[in-house]
Amino acid sequence: MNKKLLLILNPCSGQKKANRYIINIVSLFTSAGYDCTFHVTQKSGDATEFVENNAKNYDLIVCIGGDGTLNEVITGLINGECDVPIGYIPSGSTNDFANSLELSKNPVQAARNIIKGTQKAYDVGSFNGRCFCYIASFGAFTRVSYDTPQTLKNSLGHAAYVLESIKELTELKPIHAKITANGEIYEDDYLFGAISNSTSIAGLLTLSPEQVDLSDGLLEVLLIKNPTNPVEINNIIMALTLRQYNNDTVKFFSARKIEVEISPTVNWTLDGEFAESTEKIVIENLNQAVEIIK
Repeated sequence: MNKKLLLILNPCSGQKKANRYIINIVSLFTSAGYDCTFHVTQKSGDATEFVENNAKNYDLIVCIGGDGTLNEVITGLINGECDVPIGYIPSGSTNDFANSLELSKNPVQAARNIIKGTQKAYDVGSFNGRCFCYIASFGAFTRVSYDTPQTLKNSLGHAAYVLESIKELTELKPIHAKITANGEIYEDDYLFGAISNSTSIAGLLTLSPEQVDLSDGLLEVLLIKNPTNPVEINNIIMALTLRQYNNDTVKFFSARKIEVEISPTVNWTLDGEFAESTEKIVIENLNQAVEIIK
């Protein structure tokens, strides 16, 4: 008996590159012994709802879209308490999580790799109970991911994020936050804060693979202090360029649980999607909560 495969497609993702290869992708999985069912997402949250209600009927779920679509698929699996493995064919504009997993950007090759690959358990983050695959962030560049028009993302790809980030620099204001983790308190005015499980953040900042284990039960915390003079600005630039993240202006550490006290007016992004803030946010690592094939 053939195995059952659910293909979740976001038709608007990235530059719609994957859409041109759908027949090839389905043909590959069919030849590999899968009966394929398609679900094309219609709106935000659609993938989560469909996966939560239907995942138990399938042996494999393949997500074709960006990191936001993958977030919805993983959220649906966790909400539905279902342990079906996931294959990911990245077709978004930046694909931070796919970069961390070193997945092929060629849709057909990515499908081949899923067929031949092995599954591995990966961590997932929880933001006041809401799942994220690879990042929860506030401050600089945070608004870019969800405010950049989809048409601009589709036409310019990653360059759209860079252009919008440059525009945002003129509007930045310091954000006061108190972060508690590992029994330590970090309280200051920050330019940017990220809690992640990824080597790539917004396609703009990178962490060394030696510093990030996607399955170790820990999340990485990167805090960039708001600079008050040219020396601090230079220190931040040097730290990010050299990926040496511990000095007076940049803090980097790992933790299983992070508590953030911050203004409820501060906007957050989870995997590139908007998230509302509260005065106190609890962020936790859900250790090896999902199986991904690569």
